[in-house]
Amino acid sequence: MPIMNEPVASEAEREIERLMSLHPKGFDLSLDRISQLLERLGNPHRKLPPVIHIAGTNGKGSTSAFCRALLEAGGYAVHVHTSPHLVHWHERYRIGVKGGRSRHVEDGLFADAIRRVAAANDGQTITVFEILTAVAFVLFSEQPADAVVLEVGLGGRFDATNVIADPAVSVIMPISLDHQAYLGDRVELIAAEKAGIMKRGRPVVIGQQSFESARDVLVSTAERLGCPAAIYGQDFTAHEEFGRLIYQDEFGLADLPLPRLPGRHQYANAAAAIRAVKAAGFGVTDAMMEQAMTTVEWPARLQRLSEGKLLGFAPPGAEIWLDGGHNPAGGEVVAEAMAAFEERQPRPLYLIIGMINTKDPIGYFRAFADLAEHVFTVRIRDSEAGLDPVVLAHAAFDAGLVAEPAGSTAEALAEITRRQLPGVPPPRILIGGSLYFSGNVLADNGTPPT
Repeated sequence: MPIMNEPVASEAEREIERLMSLHPKGFDLSLDRISQLLERLGNPHRKLPPVIHIAGTNGKGSTSAFCRALLEAGGYAVHVHTSPHLVHWHERYRIGVKGGRSRHVEDGLFADAIRRVAAANDGQTITVFEILTAVAFVLFSEQPADAVVLEVGLGGRFDATNVIADPAVSVIMPISLDHQAYLGDRVELIAAEKAGIMKRGRPVVIGQQSFESARDVLVSTAERLGCPAAIYGQDFTAHEEFGRLIYQDEFGLADLPLPRLPGRHQYANAAAAIRAVKAAGFGVTDAMMEQAMTTVEWPARLQRLSEGKLLGFAPPGAEIWLDGGHNPAGGEVVAEAMAAFEERQPRPLYLIIGMINTKDPIGYFRAFADLAEHVFTVRIRDSEAGLDPVVLAHAAFDAGLVAEPAGSTAEALAEITRRQLPGVPPPRILIGGSLYFSGNVLADNGTPPT
């Protein structure tokens, strides 16, 4: 019972489809091509408002969202570039609005920028990600704003965003194993790649790190480059106390509401964002922090699905969560959140998971071994890298879970409904394993990000 929800491609998306037919897919980590392209475009990346540049294996998207919420709470106009998108390419580009909430780029403006960048590239060998990063710089240099929040795509040192020579602040969020084929198979090697966004003498914020070896690499790089560094757990921190978030740094202490984004891992993400915005030179008031905690939004990161088409297939009263975490570290923080929910309100936990073949599915599933009652595995649509649901079910089984493939998210939800027994609380259902799969789910549900 698939849900058909294929939107008509917009003008900008047709331009991107054309580019994807002309240029190699994936990543080719180098700064030469994009630097030459930007030169032909008049170096728009040198004409930006102050840039908050964010790298990390996990948490960089949430931290970007906290930075945006904090700055917008102060009335600042904020451009934001993130990746990947969930449903539409436009999600990657938010255009700042003075005194208001940034908006996804308007389609005509987006399409025009893509055409101009493609014309400047003039058929030269380049990846689509590099072209679209140049598009961000063109858009953000031509629209007035007070700040740019710029998320790294992959790695740091050779990521296309790393042409920014003088960021207001560089931020490095938690580092763990991911993209080993590109970045190395040890966290120290990955940390060295992420540390490549640090620039001599420019402020650095180092978020909470699970691996001391990664933290050591980041701290020593900052010291070598003479970067004023603020380190989580040393110079700033955050924790929960009596249902409130307590943030503290060298400037003082703030007693704030818990973040709107669920999960304890978001406390450290919020803290890094607060410290980063301060390091970037913006005045931050208690009122700004308080508002940011209650207004922050970041789809598919422990997002509660409370409306939409898919809910009709689920058992009445079911609690449905969507999360795009896709590596073992991401699995651990989401499993921790599920365990906390279970403590407060016990319910049977079902997983509906889709993943791509560059991830570690057994490592992801292992975090749920003592929590989940059953796993359904689903293929990611429109992705050549999507894992076969049978293979993914075997990975879940190898991690100690009971699993079976399903034809779609709707079919999995319907099967959970069929298994619902009288007298048993409605289930808690976690849908996730990939941001690409999360995008499929939001499209099927009729609730794309806004």
